[in-house]
This record gives sequence, structure tokens and C-alpha cells, in this order.
Amino acid sequence: MGRQFRQRLRPKRLAVVSHYTEPPEGSTTVCADELGPVLPRYFPPPPGWSVDGHRIKAPLAYGRGPEKTWIYGALRVRDGKELTRCAASRNSKGYIALLADIEADNPTGDIFVITDNLTSHLSAETNAWLAEHPRIHQVFIPKGACWLNLQEGWWRFFRRDALAGQDASQSP
Repeated sequence: MGRQFRQRLRPKRLAVVSHYTEPPEGSTTVCADELGPVLPRYFPPPPGWSVDGHRIKAPLAYGRGPEKTWIYGALRVRDGKELTRCAASRNSKGYIALLADIEADNPTGDIFVITDNLTSHLSAETNAWLAEHPRIHQVFIPKGACWLNLQEGWWRFFRRDALAGQDASQSP
């Protein structure tokens, strides 16, 4: 079974890697993904290390409620430009709004969107929207291979730099 399983994944993996390394002439490759839910929480910046070399733990003031947010992101491969947008939930409408932003930001040529097989990416609503926007093509990563989506690595930096220690109640 292992060999058959690998053979089935190769075409998807090859398609993703090909769009990264040799995209079709005049096209743009974009990685898209969702992050969330992100819950507003506050914690002081990491205080560093104690004198005896142990990490000092900072207490978290943490709560769940209606203020959770999903962040949609798209990373353009050729130059690293990132688009982000927020939504109250993860659904087809939020994903379609991201696709519309991607299309507006890339006015010429075909756009290949590297993404996962999330239900909102495959929904009837998304497929109907894509049928009206033929420049946009989805390229799905294989199950269990999220590391093939470069947006995943960008989320790591985003969480570290943009979300760490932020307090929603003290925003400007």
C-alpha cells in the first residue's frame, strides 16, 4: 500500500513544485491558507531568561468569546508579497473574498493558487465564483503535506511578530 499511496501523491506534489520552480509563462503563483481562529489575548512580552538559566513563564489572561477572528492569507511566490484579510468565520465567502483580492492584486495573466482541500475551497459557491473568473486556477496540495504550502511558513512569522503579546482591548 505504501508504494501505491506514494504514486497517487506524486502528480499533486509535482504540480505544486512545478508552479514554484517553473510557473507557466506570464502566470503568477500564489499560496493561500487560513489561520485561526485567532483569539484576542494579552500576555506581557517574554521576559527572557532568569539568572540561573531557566525560562521565566508569563501568565496568560485568556478568554474565548465572540471576538475570535480568522485570518486569510496569500503569499505571492515570485516576490514574497503577502495579502491578508480578516473574517468572523472560515467559510466560502471569506475564501472567495481572498480570491477576489488576489485577482485584483494580479491584474494580468493566469493565477495559480496553491491551497489545501478545505471544504470551503471546493464548495459549490467557490466553484461557481471560479467559473466566472477563469484566470484563477486552484492547485491542491496532497493531504498531509501542508509543508508544501509556503503560506504555512509565513503564518509562523506572522504569529511570532504580529500576534505575540497583543491585547485586543488596548488596540489604537
